[in-house]
Amino acid sequence: MIYTISNNNTSAEINTKGAELIRLTKGNQNYIWDIDEQFWNKTSPILFPIVGRLKNDEYRIEKESYNLPRHGFARDFEFEVVEKSDSKIVLELVSNHTTLINYPFEFRLRLSYELIENNIVLTYETKNFSNNKMPYSIGAHPAFKIENIEEYSLSFPNDNELTFYSLENELYNTKTNKISLENNKLALHYNHFRTDALVLKKFNSNEFSLLKAEKPYITFRLTNFPHLGIWTKNNAPFICIEPWNGFADYNDSNGNIFDKRGITILEPEELATNKIEITMH
Repeated sequence: MIYTISNNNTSAEINTKGAELIRLTKGNQNYIWDIDEQFWNKTSPILFPIVGRLKNDEYRIEKESYNLPRHGFARDFEFEVVEKSDSKIVLELVSNHTTLINYPFEFRLRLSYELIENNIVLTYETKNFSNNKMPYSIGAHPAFKIENIEEYSLSFPNDNELTFYSLENELYNTKTNKISLENNKLALHYNHFRTDALVLKKFNSNEFSLLKAEKPYITFRLTNFPHLGIWTKNNAPFICIEPWNGFADYNDSNGNIFDKRGITILEPEELATNKIEITMH
């Protein structure tokens, strides 16, 4: 089911399947891309309880092995609406008999979308209801509509250089690629994405902008999202700006989920909050 929230000048549409943002408008302009399945069939999936791919799509807890697909399962489930007002909606996914098969933890995942003037605030709350420590990652994967990619750049005000981590068969190897920024800006072009996403595991600009023709198009402010993926497909009319708390396995992973690099561990009854604020210019 699709719900709409709005204020005087902005609106958003959210699908209860995956709690996925499918439309985001200011005035007459929609910032989220319109799906074209020759490129991709999603608009803004939630990545939970892993981000990226596991080695052999499996992990281990002590001697027990489990399987999870790339980016986990949250995007495939119906969320329940637990709060709704004109400009805000809160959706919830709770562990169930299906999730427990390959993720043996009791959890509650809540995602709220709130419109404030020209901003949309996305708040992710993850709570561990298990009696044991719960390993997890969470991430966002919104795709923003673009035209000629060479008109666009990303401005990182607090970074002069970025270190990107290389993916090989969707796993990390030990290779990195450093790119010096001109006036703190990364020019975008499709050649960046010939092999896969550009992945930043560390950067200094918790506030950064996607520029169109050198002018701010969208600005992002992140809380508790230390990593960033940037992705598109050749000639696709979108760019994905993906804040992550976690990332894919390395190709030398030992499979133990508690040893996984980038994983977050929640204590029993612990609640973790991650936030993204997006300004439409």
